[in-house]
Amino acid sequence: MNMYNDGTYLKNNPQWHAEDAPWKAKWVEHILQKSKIDFDTICEVGCGTGEVLYQLSRRIGANKRYIGYEISAAAMELSRKVENRAIELNLGDAFTSGVKYDIAMALDIVEHVENPFEFLRKLKGLGTYKVLHIPLDMSVQMVLRMRPIMRVRRQVGHLHYFSKETALETLSDSGLRILDYNYTGSMLELPGKSVSTKIMNIPRRMLYPIHNDAAVRILGGYSLMILCE
Repeated sequence: MNMYNDGTYLKNNPQWHAEDAPWKAKWVEHILQKSKIDFDTICEVGCGTGEVLYQLSRRIGANKRYIGYEISAAAMELSRKVENRAIELNLGDAFTSGVKYDIAMALDIVEHVENPFEFLRKLKGLGTYKVLHIPLDMSVQMVLRMRPIMRVRRQVGHLHYFSKETALETLSDSGLRILDYNYTGSMLELPGKSVSTKIMNIPRRMLYPIHNDAAVRILGGYSLMILCE
């Protein structure tokens, strides 16, 4: 898809989701700390504006190296403000760098690529540990309504739609060993949601503490943060 370089994605998403970066960085830090994973170098494939790396450098410390790769020149133009001595941002393909990092991240990327299996096999060789964030678009209410699925396809370029089970199986089938995972609730935790989303959040808040898998599978609104090796 050419939407990332022809201006379409930037028009639909003027901040390139930089506003979500503190929230994503919090969950990346959480899953790394939970498994006691330390690192010297961390690479993000599809880093967008680089804001997640910037937020991680603030949370974890600037004594690490934070390296980002992005294929969109438009995103890189927005990214210059976050570069500092700890952060290196590159316009190009991470998989041609010839470097292996302690951690390779792909946050909200797998659903965008034409061949997820090929992408994940390449990601496996890029880092000792892998951190992925995958939206779980395949819920009962989204399939029944269908409009939300078509919206994420047209506005943000999702080509593949996952449930928790298919996401984990796709990673395993690509040769990754899953060490840990947890749900993240962007619809519940991030501000600026529509009235309809706020209404849907009422049953989400009620059902999730009772049975989180059922809440995610039926009502949607969640993603999966996954640690692999």
